[in-house]
Amino acid sequence: MPARRAPRTKSRTRNRTLRNAPDRGRVLHLDVFSGIAGNMFLGALLDAGLSRRDLEQDLAGLGLDHKLKITRVKRGALAARYVRVLTPHAPRAKDQQAHDPHHDHHHSHAHSRTYLQIVRVLERARLAAPVRERALAIFESLGRAEARVHGIALEKVHFHEVGAVDAIVDVTGAAIGLARLGVEWVTSSPVALGHGTVDTDHGRLPLPSPATLELLRGVPTVPAHVAWETVTPTGAAILKTVVDEFRTLPAMTVDAIGHGAGNDREGPMPNVLRAVIGRTGGFEADRVTVLETHLDDFVPEHFDYLLERLLAAGALDVSIQHLQMKKNRPGFGVRVLARPSDRVVLSRLLMSESTAIGVRATECDRITLRRESRRVVTEFGRVRVKVVWDDEGGASVSAEYDDCKRAASRKGVKLADVIRAAERAGRESLR
Repeated sequence: MPARRAPRTKSRTRNRTLRNAPDRGRVLHLDVFSGIAGNMFLGALLDAGLSRRDLEQDLAGLGLDHKLKITRVKRGALAARYVRVLTPHAPRAKDQQAHDPHHDHHHSHAHSRTYLQIVRVLERARLAAPVRERALAIFESLGRAEARVHGIALEKVHFHEVGAVDAIVDVTGAAIGLARLGVEWVTSSPVALGHGTVDTDHGRLPLPSPATLELLRGVPTVPAHVAWETVTPTGAAILKTVVDEFRTLPAMTVDAIGHGAGNDREGPMPNVLRAVIGRTGGFEADRVTVLETHLDDFVPEHFDYLLERLLAAGALDVSIQHLQMKKNRPGFGVRVLARPSDRVVLSRLLMSESTAIGVRATECDRITLRRESRRVVTEFGRVRVKVVWDDEGGASVSAEYDDCKRAASRKGVKLADVIRAAERAGRESLR
């Protein structure tokens, strides 16, 4: 009988839908100043208002023998919810610290599962479709990371650390919590990482563990300055799958705050994950970097290429001003608006593709109206339009010039006709 091929989830499609949502509604921000584990995430959601009764009712659909033990604890100066998943094979309370899968990688093979076994459990479970899809996506992220780290196929991944009932409950509970709380957008602070080593079924490994580090590719991190595991593979997989944007706390009206506890650890910060849930208004706020340089010996006809390269590399906007410079020479000022994380890449590009020998960088706050780019169907083909919402909920639609130009040229019609058709279709899409 041929081996079953590992299924692919629809998580990427779903994230694109969320990213284009005109009203983000409820926003969840994760303050990962002391790391994250599956039980910390679930505890934070419970502390922020997730109903225990609803959670347990939905988890019963897994058909797995387990019980939640939820306690109120203190971690440093903070009160938080601590979640344990009790099973017939759960360790005794006095052995918890040494066998807690959220902060330690000791697991016996008898209590582990393969990736495909976990998929079968979730596919057969009585769960709402979005919950099942999200739980599958989290385990797929985790499975692919383990496969890359160990150099094996996804179908052969055997979860020694996260395959037991507790991890399945944590991951599914996370998906249930997001759905039950009506969260439509998730942001997170940079992830604090501990250092040291951890003992696993694969031997002693460095921290962050290889699977955790693999999952955090492309995710901003900061040192936690503690010699223990702050981020588990399960926690990293949840972050990688559910977070739409890594940033500081977004502009919102705060509705609820929750703290999820990890094990009691000595360190500079309480071992908790903070969850902030709120609603967005008409305005949004973020931080941007303004890069500036002055040029008096650059060939003007090369600006077209320079702007094209900067925008392709991630610049939010580029502008050029005419200047009268020292010794009364005419020159140009180039200003680039960028995300703070892109400042070095764009500065290098400015100096390599122009005659600039230095770049000034200034970080500042930015307040913007909500906007989205969407594709609409017209008689001239698919065209992108930009939709902008004001602080009273009104929307304006403008067609993207380049798309309209290509459509007009392709169809042999007036540019103005394509623009009118695109903006009309954009307005109709808002109804």
